[in-house]
Amino acid sequence: MKANLRACHVAEFLGTGFLVAAVVGSGIMAERLSGGNVALALLANTIATGAALVALISAFGPVSGAHLNPVVSLTDALEGRLAWSEAYAYIVAQITGGIGGTFAAHAMFSLPLISLSTRARSGPSQYLSEFIATFGLMCVIWGTSRSHHALVPFAVGSYVAAAYWFTSSTSFANPAVTIARSLSNTFAGIRPMDVPPFIVAQATGAIAATFLFRCLLPGSIESEERDLVRNEIKSS
Repeated sequence: MKANLRACHVAEFLGTGFLVAAVVGSGIMAERLSGGNVALALLANTIATGAALVALISAFGPVSGAHLNPVVSLTDALEGRLAWSEAYAYIVAQITGGIGGTFAAHAMFSLPLISLSTRARSGPSQYLSEFIATFGLMCVIWGTSRSHHALVPFAVGSYVAAAYWFTSSTSFANPAVTIARSLSNTFAGIRPMDVPPFIVAQATGAIAATFLFRCLLPGSIESEERDLVRNEIKSS
């Protein structure tokens, strides 16, 4: 493995781990401090997640592109911007990093490292929410990365924070995060049996958005700066 590719995988592992730690950890803290007010707990969870995304994408973007999400790596490979072998390595790093983030959050709050969630998140409305949440997320990524690359961290953080509130599923929009949250029987959890349909909805939404932007913005849907980074990675 080339050193720069190793750095990309480490960045994806750490970035996704910190993201999940922010989601799960803030959910635990919010639930403990909200006095049973679910709306207040969700608001606290939302703010922490959105802020963490801005910071993490800004920090790890120059290293790996800060995908932090398997559907982003999947669609990057579909567009030919990431080799399939690299996309697979990214996805493995994201999933393992996300699980590590759950372990870290539990450890920080003196909880068992693994506690399978019993929180039901199922039904057509939830699956539609995940399709729409992920479709919108990818639209934001493809649109801003084309002409306003520096705004990607803020656009993604803002969109995810908003989608927490306008979707009934609270916008997981990320298979790695979904898997990791199934291992946490806390405010942010999801039953393991509900994970597969969530992931199918997320992947479908991401692919649909990618094909849409092939029509809206023909040609490369990434900025010249991102292309340069990719070329450096592949040629080194």
